[in-house]
Amino acid sequence: MKPRKVAFVTGASRGIGRACAISLAEAGYDVAVAARTMVDGSARLDDGVTAVSGGLDTTLQEIQQRGQQGYAIEMDLLDRGSVLAAADAIYDHFGQINVLVNNAIYQGLGAMLPFKELEDRYLSLLFEGNLFAHIALTRHLLPAFIAQGGATVINMISATAFTDPPGKIGAGGWGVGYAMTKAAFERVAPLLMVEHGEEGIVAYNIDPGHVVTERQKIKQKDKEYTAFPSAPPEVIGAAVAWIVDDPEARSQYGGKICNAQREVKKRSLLTEWSENL
Repeated sequence: MKPRKVAFVTGASRGIGRACAISLAEAGYDVAVAARTMVDGSARLDDGVTAVSGGLDTTLQEIQQRGQQGYAIEMDLLDRGSVLAAADAIYDHFGQINVLVNNAIYQGLGAMLPFKELEDRYLSLLFEGNLFAHIALTRHLLPAFIAQGGATVINMISATAFTDPPGKIGAGGWGVGYAMTKAAFERVAPLLMVEHGEEGIVAYNIDPGHVVTERQKIKQKDKEYTAFPSAPPEVIGAAVAWIVDDPEARSQYGGKICNAQREVKKRSLLTEWSENL
């Protein structure tokens, strides 16, 4: 019997998180998924009216269809108690977590504001959702990770952390607050490796590039960011499934930034996508 492998993916109701959960299930992982949206189609955009497809219920079905066990739990990045409670519930259910994918992001008020409009209240929301919640979750799980002999931590960052936008917001640019949170988040993985690499903790930064998600399509952002290469979420899922199980990945990308689209293309991890470029 093969030893159990368990992954925990945050923000897995749709988009990159959903794709990562499915790819990890295909790679033989039981997968726990967390997000705010439990039921497909129940989420709305900021206008409170426009529906967005995706929910943990359908992600769970995809995991189970691949012959793996799944577990879904509601989690809100702005509710620290729900974040830590989700981690505890998953450990109670599976008894271990071998891979943590910190993918969820805050997508509410302030995410796409110019500097002059970025009030402290918006910054607080952005940093709580995109940085502090992930730090708290990883710190909460760290003792269990070390006790079990190690774990892999995947932090989903963004090229906005180190790239200048080609234009203002609405012309290919992005909010300065969002970029600030991703720049800070990028620093977590290398420091985790320095402090806990000898205890079996392996941490990676994944730069997904521009990904055409459900929200991107509804907001027509897929047509705005034409200055950057684009990919469907499945490409990022393939990159994550590769990096967590490739024995050479630690020496190449441990504590560093892995460009997901480039690695998938170079390694032909998703042939149907590469052939259509």
